[in-house]
Amino acid sequence: MPEITYRGISVECESGEILRTVLRNNAMSPHSGMTEVVNCGGNSTCGTCAVRIVDGPIGERTPKEQARLAVSTYDDADDIRLACRYRVTDDVTVERA
Repeated sequence: MPEITYRGISVECESGEILRTVLRNNAMSPHSGMTEVVNCGGNSTCGTCAVRIVDGPIGERTPKEQARLAVSTYDDADDIRLACRYRVTDDVTVERA
């Protein structure tokens, strides 16, 4: 089972699970402030769940994710992913972007 480390806390999940879902299910939301309540619900349209992959596989951005990040300040950062599109397959350490 892959292990996710975020804000110094580690949790395990099933391989292939969506990072945002695992974080939220473990009270470790990638959102902050009002974006905890007001976000796109994992549809990759708001970008408020952007995380930096500190350690582990970065993987390929989905087309929808790439389009969203292209209009953000993260478009040229290869280590930024949307937690709602990142599938956890191996141990990974992430931080808010």
